[in-house]
Amino acid sequence: MIEIKGLTKKFDNNFVALDNVDLVIPEGTAFGLLGSNGAGKSTILRIISGIYKNDSGTAQIDGEDIFDNVAVKQKVFFINDETVQFSKFTLEKLRDYYKGFYPNFSDEVFEKLRSQVNLPMNKRIDQFSKGMKRQAIVITGLACQTEYLLLDEAFDGLDPTMRIIVKRMLVDAMLDRKLTTVISSHNLKEINEVCDTVALLHQGKVLFNRELDSVKGNIHKIQAAFAVDYNSKEDFEELEVLHYERTGSVCYLIVKGSEEEIREKLKIKKPLVLDIIPLTLEEIFIYEMEGLGYDSTGVNG
Repeated sequence: MIEIKGLTKKFDNNFVALDNVDLVIPEGTAFGLLGSNGAGKSTILRIISGIYKNDSGTAQIDGEDIFDNVAVKQKVFFINDETVQFSKFTLEKLRDYYKGFYPNFSDEVFEKLRSQVNLPMNKRIDQFSKGMKRQAIVITGLACQTEYLLLDEAFDGLDPTMRIIVKRMLVDAMLDRKLTTVISSHNLKEINEVCDTVALLHQGKVLFNRELDSVKGNIHKIQAAFAVDYNSKEDFEELEVLHYERTGSVCYLIVKGSEEEIREKLKIKKPLVLDIIPLTLEEIFIYEMEGLGYDSTGVNG
């Protein structure tokens, strides 16, 4: 597993990129790092991949420190959001370059994935489209046969067809060999489609870290009308209300808790009308952040 405890990272201008972060990412997890630009997502990935050294706290893979540890780094492949460093490579040279670093590199996997999308072997990567560049790096990363794959804004800027192809490659690898995948994104829809667990980062802190199914099942939008006037969320102190508004005689509440628990507690108020409306995952995260006192404008769907 990947285990991070009390992780702090500062840069030269004393900017705190990560502030006492704790995370555990179990083996075989599809884990999402969600947050706006500057939240600390890329910094975490660079520490896990051994590019950055943490200032304090620990970052370990399978119980071992990562920085300057070649054996641990061979378990990890990091796909940056930039590919400019590979501009002068052909796909053939890119393959041969990484074969020198990853002893488990599979030519068979590489060729199977390459042939699926028909990428040319001897064309320079700077002549590829953005989608082809991303495919080339994902194919190479999967062929390295690492236990951990890290992707920074993996689908940003890709057209819908390219997104589907890249996601399919990742999901197949996760299912075939229990690949642990960590994906950073500011786009909640991308995280929702691929990941089963997500951490929300904001200003270098982890606001929460949960399985997506538990997030979806633990927050609800209530539309209700009562014979008595209720004008604020303080009138519903028996519930954990994240947001309240009223239009005419109808109250709208965003409430944490199970559906059964919410219905049971609202019975005492004898609602004339009571409907529980499904929330989108984007709405859930927005209300969660508002409930914690944070601006949610950096998270989008």
